[in-house]
Amino acid sequence: MTENANTMASESQNAAPVIHVSPSPHLSNQALTTQRIMFDVVIGLVPVVLMALYVFRLYAVKQLAICVISCLLAEALFTKMRGRALSLKDGSALVTGIILALSLPGTAPWYVGLIASVVAIGIGKAIFGGVGMNLFNPAMVGRAFVMIAFASVLAAGGYQDAGSTVDAVTQATPLDSFKQTGAVTPLFALFFGLTNGSLGETSALACLLGGIYLCIRRTASWEIPAGVILSVVVLGGIANLANPDTGWTVLHHLLGGSLLFGAFFIATDPVSSPMTPKGKFIFGIGVGALIMLLRIFSGYPEGVMFAVLLMNALTPLINRWTIPRPLGAQ
Repeated sequence: MTENANTMASESQNAAPVIHVSPSPHLSNQALTTQRIMFDVVIGLVPVVLMALYVFRLYAVKQLAICVISCLLAEALFTKMRGRALSLKDGSALVTGIILALSLPGTAPWYVGLIASVVAIGIGKAIFGGVGMNLFNPAMVGRAFVMIAFASVLAAGGYQDAGSTVDAVTQATPLDSFKQTGAVTPLFALFFGLTNGSLGETSALACLLGGIYLCIRRTASWEIPAGVILSVVVLGGIANLANPDTGWTVLHHLLGGSLLFGAFFIATDPVSSPMTPKGKFIFGIGVGALIMLLRIFSGYPEGVMFAVLLMNALTPLINRWTIPRPLGAQ
């Protein structure tokens, strides 16, 4: 027994240590849960929601209620179909419903919000495996589906409401108005949101307030909106130099449409955007470049939704391009 014990002790001393090598990060912030991230997004969306309620009144209430309730019910349905335990506490379905509602015009029929919500949760998220597995932004998947299926009812148009803040019976969105007639909306109206459009895109001020909050909380990565804005400024400046007589300036591109809403609340989705700071900046530049390409050269006045979805498809490739080099690696 003593000889065997000595042999085993000698073998254990001569055995090479087992070293497990894995990429960073090796430390994680346990407080940064999905629930906390979604709660931050909801807080960041408060200024946008309040401005939508102020401008569009009952139209905003109706659209928000339809999309939020439909997303929650769709989440419960698809979770049960997959045999998983039902849990709506993470807030992901709630955030998807709010962002989807804010991306729709207030006058969209009730069935548009319902169908968009089911598609967003079912095809945009559940089919990929649920929370954290989706390749594309779920709200934009739902928005793109109804945009193609119900293009006529989602066309830029106004609404009738004598008590509305926007004094118009049939008013086109600023981008539609410029595309169709060359009319330029004043920057003041674009900044404060006294225009027609989708619920969340009218007020640049509200989007900036909520977006800056998300960046300060590090819920949203600042590199993405910075890349979007930089790309729009550069390409918009080149477009202005090429056509100096146009009244639609770089500031109109930045403040008009859903650019700021998309840059801060849609493109920054942590699941469907790249993981590294360098990759996020490249992603943002790509989103901004595609937005300007669609706005200037296509017949479609807005390009945020398609730009984000196209860059979502390139996210795995961007992640591969921007893999950090380990210390000491050749």
